[in-house]
Amino acid sequence: MRKNILLAAITASTLLTGVTSCGSDDDSSEVNQVTDENVVDDDASALSLVNGVYSHWQPLSSSFSFIIELNSNKLTSFEGEENEAGPVNSRFEQEPTTWYQIKIFNHLLLGIVQDNEAITTVTNSLNAGKVTQAGYNAAVGKAKFLRGLAYLKLAQLWGEVPVFTENGGSTTERQSIDKVFAQIVSDFTDAESLLKDYDGDPRVPSKQAAQGLLARTYLVWGDNPLSESEVQAIADTQTDPEFTTTPSRLEKAVEYANKVINSGKLALDPEYNKLWGREYESNKRGTNEHLFTIAHDGDAYDAQGNHQTHCSWTFPFQNGENGRGYNQNHTEVSDDDLYDDWYAEYPNDKRLAKTYFTSIVNPEDGLTYHYYSPVYTPINGKGVDQSYENAENLEITYNSVDRIEIRYAEVLLIKAEALVQLGRNSEAAEPFNKLRERAGIETVSAPTFDQIKREWDYEFTYEQFSVLNSYRWKDLVASVKKVAGYKHFADDWQSKQTYTSDQAAFFQKIHNHLVAKYNNVRGKHYRQPIPTGLRGEDLGISQNPGY
Repeated sequence: MRKNILLAAITASTLLTGVTSCGSDDDSSEVNQVTDENVVDDDASALSLVNGVYSHWQPLSSSFSFIIELNSNKLTSFEGEENEAGPVNSRFEQEPTTWYQIKIFNHLLLGIVQDNEAITTVTNSLNAGKVTQAGYNAAVGKAKFLRGLAYLKLAQLWGEVPVFTENGGSTTERQSIDKVFAQIVSDFTDAESLLKDYDGDPRVPSKQAAQGLLARTYLVWGDNPLSESEVQAIADTQTDPEFTTTPSRLEKAVEYANKVINSGKLALDPEYNKLWGREYESNKRGTNEHLFTIAHDGDAYDAQGNHQTHCSWTFPFQNGENGRGYNQNHTEVSDDDLYDDWYAEYPNDKRLAKTYFTSIVNPEDGLTYHYYSPVYTPINGKGVDQSYENAENLEITYNSVDRIEIRYAEVLLIKAEALVQLGRNSEAAEPFNKLRERAGIETVSAPTFDQIKREWDYEFTYEQFSVLNSYRWKDLVASVKKVAGYKHFADDWQSKQTYTSDQAAFFQKIHNHLVAKYNNVRGKHYRQPIPTGLRGEDLGISQNPGY
């Protein structure tokens, strides 16, 4: 099979040495190399070959947040020393050598390499009569589904990237945005035709999951992702580019969202707070809102457990109250204003209490701990398992909650947003209001674009959309600079409340990060830096503007 510089470099780098942090846990994985001669023997081995690709997705479940949420006004990182990868991303100081960029970029590429080889091998097995058509459809459909998703993540975060498939292509020459998105559409369209209908198990890619991701893809593509030259023009400025759309692609987003909706196989869970947690994962409630998830069984059982709980809840109940110690979680809500502003607008929104914790009773001692200035910032509740008794204490050691990649609520909001961008606001009311009805807040007859944007925040805060939506809406700089209005941004923040020494040190870090976000964000941050390989080697791919 075709071997080349990138394949040799990234394959040689797959044995990683872990250290203790959210981003550098035991992250070892190996590419299962196959050759044209290694024809799989049956349907089960064909599917097993493709399932090996998940070893590159599992280490990324929490890692995506360390770019997508930290590169926004919503989240700050206290993960270790200030020169470590979490705080660096939080302050918009990422470089080609920053760990989370290295980890995500390389694992996505490694997954694509393995997808390509699996597609070739399973095709050879079909031709050799060792695999049935049904086995081929299941295996190749899954491989193309995962490859399309990998290219979508790469295109959203890095822009033009190399495109290489089982049919060839350069692994170092970057392709145009339109060519990358054409490949994404091709992969998801093939997956749609090959995969079976959604059967209630979101861990298994399905026809409807492919359709949902096609709706996402066309919405992203329809909002005209920036070209390299457009990023170059604003790379060193604090200027956002003009927002433009391609209506024909937005129409396709509506079309594919309608396919999922009209299938009748998905629905909103009537209880928003029951969407997250170890006891609720993988559609155990049978409500069919989770459309596709990345399976996790914990650190000891998969490539890396889902550390969302660990990162959000690193030191449970250690905020200095009730005689307990004082420590800082790996990720923190950027300021109280994010909670306060939402509460001021919709105090009865059922989503608010799940998204932000401001006080919690510790089951171990029965005492209440507060997460609100001047004690602490609110806690990202979606990162903490609340699905069973004492879950907030126990899940930190298990890291076994599945990561939700797409749920039915997103399909509804994609349809609503695409319709609003097309000027069909009254048509958008039906899917839009379904989310608000579940949340218990007022419905509207014709949502505005600003209401659509706010609904993304209400429904999907901390679900790894923040910076990706800012890229789409071309408001990255403006959205990040909102931190200037947060209560701990101003230099005289400490004079407005009384703090203990521990609290003052904590909020001093919040202040420093808010100021850094405001000062450092630039047009170049519409792209992430092309990183090194996993062992620091040059991947031979040209760098993004400004880095």
